[in-house]
Amino acid sequence: MREPEHRGPGPVPATVGDTAAVVLDEEGVVLARSQRAATLLDCSPGRTCVPLLGMLPRAGTDAGRTGHLTTAPGAGRTARQPPLVCTVVPLTAHAPGGPGTGTQWLVLLTPEETAEGAAERDAHRRRTGLSQAAAAGIGTSLDVIEMAETLVNLLVPDFADLATVDIAENVLVGDEPPRFDTSGDVRLRRTAAAQSPEISAEDLLAVGEALPPVTDSTLMRPLMKGLPVLVPDVAVLQAKLGVDPKALPLFVPSGAHSSVAMPLYARGLILGCVTVWRSQLPYAFGEEDAALLRDVVSRAALGVDNARRYTKEHRSVVTLQRSLLPRSALDSAAAETVGVYQPAGDGLSVGGDWFDVIPLPSLRVAFVVGDVVGHGLDATAAMARLRTAVQTLADLDLDPGELLTHLDDLVLGFSEEQMTSESRSDRAERSEPAVLGATCLYAVYDPVAGRCAVAAAGHPPPVLLPPDGEPVFLDVTPGPPLGVGGVPFQVTEFVVRPDSMLAFFTDGLVESRVGDIEEGMERLRGSFAGADPRTLPLDELSRTVFDGVRPEEPVDDAALLLARIHALPSDQVAEWELDADLSLVAHARELVVGQLSDWQLDELGFVTELVVSELVTNAIRYAGGPVGLRLIRDRVLVCEVSDPSSTQPRLRRARETDEGGRGLFLVAQLTDRWGCRFTGTGKTIWTEQPLAGPRG
Repeated sequence: MREPEHRGPGPVPATVGDTAAVVLDEEGVVLARSQRAATLLDCSPGRTCVPLLGMLPRAGTDAGRTGHLTTAPGAGRTARQPPLVCTVVPLTAHAPGGPGTGTQWLVLLTPEETAEGAAERDAHRRRTGLSQAAAAGIGTSLDVIEMAETLVNLLVPDFADLATVDIAENVLVGDEPPRFDTSGDVRLRRTAAAQSPEISAEDLLAVGEALPPVTDSTLMRPLMKGLPVLVPDVAVLQAKLGVDPKALPLFVPSGAHSSVAMPLYARGLILGCVTVWRSQLPYAFGEEDAALLRDVVSRAALGVDNARRYTKEHRSVVTLQRSLLPRSALDSAAAETVGVYQPAGDGLSVGGDWFDVIPLPSLRVAFVVGDVVGHGLDATAAMARLRTAVQTLADLDLDPGELLTHLDDLVLGFSEEQMTSESRSDRAERSEPAVLGATCLYAVYDPVAGRCAVAAAGHPPPVLLPPDGEPVFLDVTPGPPLGVGGVPFQVTEFVVRPDSMLAFFTDGLVESRVGDIEEGMERLRGSFAGADPRTLPLDELSRTVFDGVRPEEPVDDAALLLARIHALPSDQVAEWELDADLSLVAHARELVVGQLSDWQLDELGFVTELVVSELVTNAIRYAGGPVGLRLIRDRVLVCEVSDPSSTQPRLRRARETDEGGRGLFLVAQLTDRWGCRFTGTGKTIWTEQPLAGPRG
């Protein structure tokens, strides 16, 4: 905190034109004088100047520059003259015509201002400085607390010995405060305070605490209309504040003699209150001080309201984006995952990067990471559209390349909507942002087969960290960014060993202002060197890698998704292949019942037997052979029947006179979920049932 340079009303030097000079010898005889000295002192050249004789140092002393206060003689004969500040300086040279020996003295005489004049001059200087500082410093921040701290630091110590800012709690979280009817309704929280070292405020309410209720009073009612409350005498405030005398130290600092309270008033709403106190500054607050404080606080009120609006919008966007992102940590039969996301600007902004982990049928899982160009609400809304589209397409169980093709078509449709909207006169009324320059990577991992399929639309490849090898970037054939259209996306398949780790990321993690993206990717790969994906906690590793790789001055949002890969043990899978012979349906039922008995899941035998009978019969009858049958046991029991046909099965309700058409309807009623996915050799119909019995 700054110390005041001049706190009291003491002598203030006058201008150079008011200074008079007299040269004396060691006996006090006037050797020379200026014209101004003749009007201040009745001392002629050649005569002893009695008033100044006592100011001269004694003979034999080596005095330097000294200052004394005296009164001009003969003041009663003319108008009242002010006291004189006398400065005595020894001379090394002699005045013309003076004696050649002895010490000579130069006495400088300056009229002293009166205490009242000095105080007014000092107060004017302080008010002018505060007004200029407020114009330059207020309104430069979009943070309510930072704005309050700036304000109290402007007011102390030149304008006040103590200043506090109390803000309505609604404003601190970005909401609009209610309209208060009386001063007793106002509920505030202390947000900032500053004080000079001399003032005692140990018992005053601390920053961060809520102000105790104050009863409605005529003294405080002007605050409700945006007017200041000027209290030249604190004793009046203590008597009329209307609080418990024991609580007065929370409101009134010890030793304060005057105060001004000014509401932060904007658009007819009370956002808070600014209170200033004087203790060491000798003159009480006046009307000019109150008017100046009102001007300063009105500037601050607009800044606080703007900061409140920004806080509300930023909080809404951050809440929206966080609600769109999945939980940061997930654990499934296929993988354990942890994700980290951070927008550009040290978390003060929001953007369009995202990651997702989507459970798929048959215990498979999809890993998604994407990036929408830009920042702010538009990028977040565009990201939400893309993420919803990916989740919808994933529910169709498409392969990665086909899913990105459909997503590319959707982005082209979004862009056409944008162009159509911008061609209309009501351009400002469009509600849906375009998704331009977006990238996406989609990967599907099968824990039964131990294989992963990946396709990328303008997105960097993932890092694979095997359990006993060096980290490498997967050789994924990159496709164009979303929205280009007309180019297929190539799918890359590779084997993933159990306990391996996959790292998916957006380019904001590896981009910097000074280096290229290849350097950042190599830095990312090197950050995994020496790590053991089998034992190191994923949340610890994700944060270490993220903080270590991301540039100090990030240029873009960044996301990182780590997945520790699991493999399903062979004793949890049973599969058979059947010829296209309807007589083998009974054998299929026997195989299923026997396997469930081995797994101690006999209670699921009846339903599973019916499901297998219907699906195998339909596959043999309408698709031919060979027919694949597979059971998978984990948190659910999965039953799969595969055939070489690419015909989409349809669920329909059979009429009473129909002899068939009830198979899929029966399957849907008996199981929790069912569906169909297409493969390179045909299709697979799957069902899921919850496990109710013990697991081996």
